[in-house]
Amino acid sequence: MEWLNYHHLLYFWTAAREGGVTRAAKKLRLAQPTVSEQIKRLEELLGHPLFERKGRSLVLTDFGRTIFGYADEIFSLGRELMDAAKTQGAGRPRRLVVGVADVLPKLIVYRLLEPALRLGIELVCREDYIDQLLAGLSIHEIDLVLSDSPVGANVGVRAFNHLLGESSISFFAVKSEVPRLKRTFPASLNGERFLYPEEQTVLRRSLDQYFEDSGVHPLFAAEFADSALAMSFGQAGAGIFAGPTVIEREIKKQYGVAVIGRAKQVRERYYAISGERRLAHPGVLAISQAARRLLSA
Repeated sequence: MEWLNYHHLLYFWTAAREGGVTRAAKKLRLAQPTVSEQIKRLEELLGHPLFERKGRSLVLTDFGRTIFGYADEIFSLGRELMDAAKTQGAGRPRRLVVGVADVLPKLIVYRLLEPALRLGIELVCREDYIDQLLAGLSIHEIDLVLSDSPVGANVGVRAFNHLLGESSISFFAVKSEVPRLKRTFPASLNGERFLYPEEQTVLRRSLDQYFEDSGVHPLFAAEFADSALAMSFGQAGAGIFAGPTVIEREIKKQYGVAVIGRAKQVRERYYAISGERRLAHPGVLAISQAARRLLSA
């Protein structure tokens, strides 16, 4: 029985990730002929070429892409194993780096991440645009990304989508405006100043469709990438804003506003995006469980 040489697999995996044997040799601190020879031995063992030359570039064959997928899984599990060993051996809390898409409501994010804090995990939060967060995920600087949309198949990042749940949308305004706006909602939105989420977001597209279907035309007051900033403007009376129904109570308490109506057909979804197919980190599992409780309420 032939056994796989994991050193050979590591050299191949590194060459595929780094974009060539020269870069892989530099990363591994080995001579280029050594890396080439080890990859050649792996090809001989597996019976098929892993790379092919196109012009001056070395690219993966179809078979090579398949093997790279297996190698990625194997070395991801290896990292998880070492993390678990270090955590239990040292008795220290595990570190979890979470990337947060800046369009997500901060109150939702806190409710999702709070269980990880209760486990004593060292939590690091990084907020940014989704493409920047996925770049961090691809090089293992980020363990998990929270987003309002899944990663598409056309994105050149190995990532897995885990739907945490969804919520309908409520509309909020300062309390003095509620009697007037609530009575004829959603018709009352017509001509009213509205605080929109950023144009390219899923929620913005859903709201635009809802307004069109309802035949209302709110007045554009401002647009925000940060939902917490939009809520702060709404608190000051700058306009009506939308937020997840599942955290209505928290929004009303924190911002001193009231609900003027709800749109059950407008759904905001929340995803955990990871580099592994299985969610194994205890903090990530706690987040997933919390999401099911929160978003099924």
